[in-house]
Amino acid sequence: MTSPSQTAVTKTDTPGLGPDSATSEKKGKNGALTGRSPGQLMWARFKRDHTGVISAFIVLFFFAAGALAPLISNVYGKDPWTRYGQVTPGLLVNQYPAGPNGGISSDFWFGLEPGLGRDVFMQLLYGIRNTLGLAVGVTIISVLTAIVLGVTAGYFGGRTDYFIGRLIDLLMAFPNQLFYVAFVPVVSAIFVAPEDEMPFWLRCTILIAVLWFLGWMSLARLLRGQVLSLREREFIEAAKISGASPWRIIRRELVPNVMTPILVQTTYMLPNFVTSIAGLSFLGVGLVEPTPDWGRMFANAADYYHNDITYLFFPGVAMVLFIVAFNLLGDSVRDAFDPKRAR
Repeated sequence: MTSPSQTAVTKTDTPGLGPDSATSEKKGKNGALTGRSPGQLMWARFKRDHTGVISAFIVLFFFAAGALAPLISNVYGKDPWTRYGQVTPGLLVNQYPAGPNGGISSDFWFGLEPGLGRDVFMQLLYGIRNTLGLAVGVTIISVLTAIVLGVTAGYFGGRTDYFIGRLIDLLMAFPNQLFYVAFVPVVSAIFVAPEDEMPFWLRCTILIAVLWFLGWMSLARLLRGQVLSLREREFIEAAKISGASPWRIIRRELVPNVMTPILVQTTYMLPNFVTSIAGLSFLGVGLVEPTPDWGRMFANAADYYHNDITYLFFPGVAMVLFIVAFNLLGDSVRDAFDPKRAR
């Protein structure tokens, strides 16, 4: 007996099945009808969603810009650390860019940072690189933790389910944002003395650990509920009768059948972590100078916007565009996996 994830839809002449069922078969090279897998059906539905496709391109653009930031810096000829406004006379007047619109020119595409005179374009690119890197790291660890604990609790039940469930309830009682703001400095002080400078890698590790601590519970609870319903299905009973070990059942039968909520929730978790990391930097407990950071650009803009609104424009538009595109992408992925919900 096969699991639902291994069963292809083959009925095309049954009335009332809707347009997706009509595309569940396709002609092979010899003209015969061949069934399409659920993954192929999902991809076909996703390609028809123009909003989802555009959102995917926008998200990929941001990731590519962050990943290629060092290469772009070499081609552009500038870096995010050099204080060009202080090195070159005439670029800053009274700590603000001398040119119009924040000093935008052919030499400085997004203008100059007030005060320090750094290049805003490179500050933004490297800020996106650092913020997305941290968010991806937190998301991967949180999703893996949720899969292990959520699927384990749902499959084994009993005391295992009870203890994991109570742990999830306890952690979900914490106010996330207040916990992040309060505990990042505390954890940092444990590893580094106040008079010493914390290494960049250690600060990133602390941020990932604190965000992960309260970032996995919602997905784990969702997976627990999914597995509770799946473990009573016939294909699980057949696997048990065949002598499959619990680990094999979880790995080969249960996890493939809960990939839909995993992928959908991941597309919602990552932008939430992006805003959390940016918020921590905005409040002064995230990445610190001279490390470029997306959130700290908003904090600096709070001091500059009276005389230079342009400095706030580029990081603000970039953040809004990324978050909206990722959320729309999550909706499109959900609708592609579950077309009945879209209707």
